[in-house]
Amino acid sequence: MGSVPAWARAYVACVVLMALACLTPLPHLRVPWWIVALLAVLYAGCERVTLPPRPRGAGAPGGETPQGMGTFLPFLPVLLAGAFLLPPPAAALVALPGALLARVEQRPRGPRRIWRAAQLAVAVWAASRVHGALGGRDAVATPDFPYALVPAGAAVLTFCAVLTVLDGGILALAERAPVRGAWRGLFARSLAPVAVHGLAGLMMAVLWRSPYGPVAALLVLLPMYVSCWVFAQYHRERAAHQATIRALVQAVDIKDGYTRGHSERVGQASVMIARELRMDDERVEVLRFAGILHDVGKLGVPTRLLRKDGPLTPEERRVIELHPEYGHEMVRGIGFLGEARSAILHHHERLDGSGYPYGLAGAQIPEFARVVAVADAFDAMTSTRSYSRARPVPVALEELKRCAGAQFDPRMVGALVRALGRHGWHPAVTADIGPSASPGPGMPPARPSGTVGRRTP
Repeated sequence: MGSVPAWARAYVACVVLMALACLTPLPHLRVPWWIVALLAVLYAGCERVTLPPRPRGAGAPGGETPQGMGTFLPFLPVLLAGAFLLPPPAAALVALPGALLARVEQRPRGPRRIWRAAQLAVAVWAASRVHGALGGRDAVATPDFPYALVPAGAAVLTFCAVLTVLDGGILALAERAPVRGAWRGLFARSLAPVAVHGLAGLMMAVLWRSPYGPVAALLVLLPMYVSCWVFAQYHRERAAHQATIRALVQAVDIKDGYTRGHSERVGQASVMIARELRMDDERVEVLRFAGILHDVGKLGVPTRLLRKDGPLTPEERRVIELHPEYGHEMVRGIGFLGEARSAILHHHERLDGSGYPYGLAGAQIPEFARVVAVADAFDAMTSTRSYSRARPVPVALEELKRCAGAQFDPRMVGALVRALGRHGWHPAVTADIGPSASPGPGMPPARPSGTVGRRTP
């Protein structure tokens, strides 16, 4: 864990100690150890097969991301069934073999497995404790419906709350996420899937205590296992999509290095606009792809033009202005991009019809293209380049508002202004350019008045 900050290592050590404390009473308990062993083996097997790979770049030892808690969940029905059937220390023990043997994509793998085992053990212990305190075990043994749902629901809420607290802490310490935002959305995103898994776990526990016994209880796992397997396949496909996007962006950054990081920041600003416009999550994700890939067509432009120090000739400028069409051709066959393809093609169109490549005007310009155009211009103005210093955010926003209606869609500009007023501008990446880097093609010392984002075609 050498790359993990010292405070994060101390935090992980504290959680591990908490997990060990949860297991301390085990030698003094009289529990049906065959149930503990069977559930532990079941959980370990399901975890190995169904758990999707963690996203690259997650800094927390458990491999989680701010989005990850509600997305990359382990196979919980077995764990929660253990919480409903067993005393808290024994229920916590069920989680350990599967978490310690789970696939981990990132190094260091050992500490990440230990973190995951510790946080799951603590969460399951707390859930089992709450379930037992509310008389849940008697309700499962009877069974007494719908009363049995009350302690089970409280246990699910406790499980989610503990994971939220632990994940938010590791995000704040290991990934240095803002303290105010580290926990934002984690509980809400995790609650629905955990509740579904909790209901399956309750069905397992009730059937286990019924005359039909463990065999009937195991049948509950089949549909849940199939759904989790499909879920894992979906996320593996999504990870492949993201790898494709990452490879294209890296290729653009290598070829046009003076704007390194620009693509990711445009994607971030595009997402802020989209959320302010209340687009659904699927469209927000596609729009993020559009922002990240808006300049991918530069791969088709001769490098000598992108790195030319002096002014461009009219012919050279026409060649560079082909990059939206090049980009559209490059991504035409990538089906998951959807509306992003039109944004890549039309993000240099202007509301007054003076843009390129087709001179579209007003509502003829696709919505995604109008969003990316504003995000692109905003980042161009607020990023330091060799030919100009970054403008302060308020100055850049005033310029965008001044050009709204002629160059930019006023609705998109207003959405960005509101989003920045609420959240501020904290780009995840910064342009990597030093004083020796060459300016962009044909970059004059000053930005032409009345035109934003016209330095690079």
